[in-house]
Amino acid sequence: MPPQNHPSHPGIARRTAVQAGAIGLLGLGMNHIHGLKAMAGETATPKPFRACIYIFLSGGLGQQDSFDPKPHAPAEVRGEFQPIATSTPGLQICEHLPQLAIRSHLWSVCRSLGHPSNDHSAGHQIMLSGRTELPPGFNPNTPRPQDWPSIAAIANAVTSPRNNLPPAAVLPEQLVHYSGRIIPGQFAGLLGVNRNPWFIEASPFHSTSYGAFPSYKFDHQDRGNKDERHFEAPSLTLAHGMTNPQLTRRVSLLNELEGQSRVLEQAATAARFDRYREGAISLLTDSHVREALDVTRAPDAVQDRYGRNSFGWSLLMARRLVEAGVNLVQVNLGNDETWDTHGNAFPHLKDNLFPPTDRALAALLDDLSESGLLDQTLIVMAGEFGRTPRITLLPAHYKLPGRDHWGAVQSVFLAGGGIQGGRIIGATDAIGAYPVADPQRPENLAATIYEALGLPRTVAWYDEVERPHQVYYGEPIAGLA
Repeated sequence: MPPQNHPSHPGIARRTAVQAGAIGLLGLGMNHIHGLKAMAGETATPKPFRACIYIFLSGGLGQQDSFDPKPHAPAEVRGEFQPIATSTPGLQICEHLPQLAIRSHLWSVCRSLGHPSNDHSAGHQIMLSGRTELPPGFNPNTPRPQDWPSIAAIANAVTSPRNNLPPAAVLPEQLVHYSGRIIPGQFAGLLGVNRNPWFIEASPFHSTSYGAFPSYKFDHQDRGNKDERHFEAPSLTLAHGMTNPQLTRRVSLLNELEGQSRVLEQAATAARFDRYREGAISLLTDSHVREALDVTRAPDAVQDRYGRNSFGWSLLMARRLVEAGVNLVQVNLGNDETWDTHGNAFPHLKDNLFPPTDRALAALLDDLSESGLLDQTLIVMAGEFGRTPRITLLPAHYKLPGRDHWGAVQSVFLAGGGIQGGRIIGATDAIGAYPVADPQRPENLAATIYEALGLPRTVAWYDEVERPHQVYYGEPIAGLA
């Protein structure tokens, strides 16, 4: 009788087999081989992805001082900055955004988005969830399980994961007030903690100073606070020989995921538990993910283009994560209220905020455009509100004047994801106080993001008791395509 052949597993490479062996050590089943094969590139070429990078300017950027200058307004309205021409005829922006001015053919601006709140916490909830109406019982001092889920959390719940990575991530830090109060609006709320986006804490040390550290940090009120933060990309490398489950210099990845959302304890089914365990192993074994997070070791030329500071590293990380498989990346350019320019507004914008933003965002546009990924990747930049038309001075706190909170209107930057460059959507009155053409709401901005992610109008998300909730509460901003 001829000898029988041993059973084989065609299509499984040696690297996958080694990883499968590691799976056994970590308490996972053989069903994870499929995910590892996908990471190893052993399946068919995936379809082109659709992604979004949502750049959030906590504190609120003044529209008159950035993308909607009013050079003919009185001095107390127009401010200290001069407008400059862009590569788009008829479009002027602030003189301190020269790199974006050169690239205006790649981006558009909506000058007419507003909502009714002038409160920081409410504004965060509104703009991060894309819903103007506040949730019942909203508490500005703390996130609540009854809050509307953030756009990032919804993307985490309803978009299909790529390469076993979390569908949505937030970086480089959570938005935490200098007092230690956590800002609502960032989390999954009614979706349940297991749908929180992946928070990548690359600058995990609490600070009372602001800006693109280490090069552009500042103190709003000149209180002399020290800022000893450094940008630390999370390490996903296990200790040598896997003798210690703790990740190098950081908590273990499984504990990180567990601490963020308690997924491993609260998963309702074994399948859900399995999904997050598989995602954790994917993060540990995927070299693309490790490279995406390790931005401070990027080639010198790349770091120089983006800027060697938290703004530049964050946008570089966002680009790499999108390429690695994350569908939506929220990038907080600065910790809570960094852009809250009540006073000392013009030197802070000119010297500390605009230079790293202009540089990093221009580099992001260049990279995505040159790689052919800009059409697939929507870039949005907004804050929780705009700033008052007239300049004010609060001498008890600030040496120089600034602008206060203004929910009625702000300018929103948009690029990629099928959006045509060089478009101006909407207009404000002569002092930049209210929309006078094409008024838009946060619901329209959220719908623009969801459409760019390829979500149908019928899509829904489900809360923890399986009640369906609609995703779209508005129409995408018209005139961008």
